[in-house]
Amino acid sequence: MRRLRVGFAGTPPFAATALEAILRAGFAVPLVLTQPDRPSGRGLAIQPSAVKALAAQRGLAVQQPSSLRTEEARASLVAVALDVLVVAAYGLILPPAVLAWPRAGGLNIHASLLPRWRGAAPVQHALLAGDRETGVTIMQMDAGLDTGPTIERVEVAVGARETAGSLTSRLAEAGAALIVAVLDRLEVSGHLETTAQPTEGATYAGKVDRSQAELDWRHAAAALDRKVRAFDPVPGAYFRLGDATVKVWSAEPLKGSGPAGTVLDLSADAIEVACGEGSLRLRTLQPAGGRRMSGGAFASGRGLARGAALA
Repeated sequence: MRRLRVGFAGTPPFAATALEAILRAGFAVPLVLTQPDRPSGRGLAIQPSAVKALAAQRGLAVQQPSSLRTEEARASLVAVALDVLVVAAYGLILPPAVLAWPRAGGLNIHASLLPRWRGAAPVQHALLAGDRETGVTIMQMDAGLDTGPTIERVEVAVGARETAGSLTSRLAEAGAALIVAVLDRLEVSGHLETTAQPTEGATYAGKVDRSQAELDWRHAAAALDRKVRAFDPVPGAYFRLGDATVKVWSAEPLKGSGPAGTVLDLSADAIEVACGEGSLRLRTLQPAGGRRMSGGAFASGRGLARGAALA
């Protein structure tokens, strides 16, 4: 019989994977925190988070505070007795009063090898930087932004054609297994050994927004290819064609040359565009308000020809 009482705070599917593993391992979860329901999809219908949906399935108590800054907002939380609070991509800052609430504090599942890529978007930044390796770190939370001492970590190789979606899924599975192992250790020993993060090698992975996903043909094709993969599935890399925007869902860097933004070649399934260095073959595109299609179908529908400028 498990004795550890585990609170959980998280929101997206990455977090739901960890919660599922914790429940499967038999730990009691008396309380789940997640972000308030928000509009999602084309119809902007109000949708629960992945964590809330799972918690509802399992009959778990859920709270969805919009902030934890005030004592009033925290009162109903801290009334629940917890041994530890596991946090995974929750989306709210946890003040010291919340971190001091469980006996063993808060444990964060962070999708990078800390101190590299502290912050909200470690997966996207690892791909943008061309990292060949990343991983998951379990850390003891403190008042800083992912600065707390580390407890355990696992390394994960980044595939050559990895997208943020595929890498996040693999990191979620790795993090889920790792947090269960750490909780097992805490239950047996009653405490966890920690190691202070080194000051060298610290980098920050700030939140990404749509403006960062625009493709600038003056940049190197390899960098634009990384951007396409880093922003798949959200928010989606794009370029402007006249007054319209076109999302790029799959591309491939090549060695072609020419004025940046010029169509170098067309085929039945792709468009090759010159970049500041090399060229980019656009395989899957999606015009605003339209469906995904091959680069060739897009070019045919827009009457694009060799020498045309994508700008």
